[in-house]
Amino acid sequence: MTTDRIDLDTMTLQAALGAFVYHEAMLLDTQRYDEWLSLYAEGGLYWMPLSPDQPLGDEAPSLLYEDLLLLRLRMQRYGNPRAHSLHPAVRGLRILQAPQWVQAEPGATLHQTRTPFLYVETQGDAQRMLAATAHHTIEGTPGAFKLRMKKVVLLNADASLPAIQLLL
Repeated sequence: MTTDRIDLDTMTLQAALGAFVYHEAMLLDTQRYDEWLSLYAEGGLYWMPLSPDQPLGDEAPSLLYEDLLLLRLRMQRYGNPRAHSLHPAVRGLRILQAPQWVQAEPGATLHQTRTPFLYVETQGDAQRMLAATAHHTIEGTPGAFKLRMKKVVLLNADASLPAIQLLL
């Protein structure tokens, strides 16, 4: 295989991974939660650690550590009219930098990306902004990617944080 072919394959994979990350953010921004959940692999995990170097696992406290069951329950709550903390309506917007490929090789079935972003959440007259980095662990091949884990590291996770209503 020529170097040109390897570079083209790598570029194609990286473009597909970037499109997946942008698509995932758009689904959250537009509150298309069922479609967002369908991006997850069985055994998928959404994790917000208290510190960037926190080891994976539920032994240590985290801001959020949810498997698919808990994520589904959260999505049901978002649609429940009796979820009083979501009134007035809450909206979120993610402003992403270009995803960086930590591990993405043609032929591999497990890929990792790193995406710094700003998250803005608004509810009534209140608006909050948080800076974070999303680490996506994506399995599969272009066109059939599944999210194995999304790890969101808040820049100030160790600070006193406001109530965050929606997932980042």
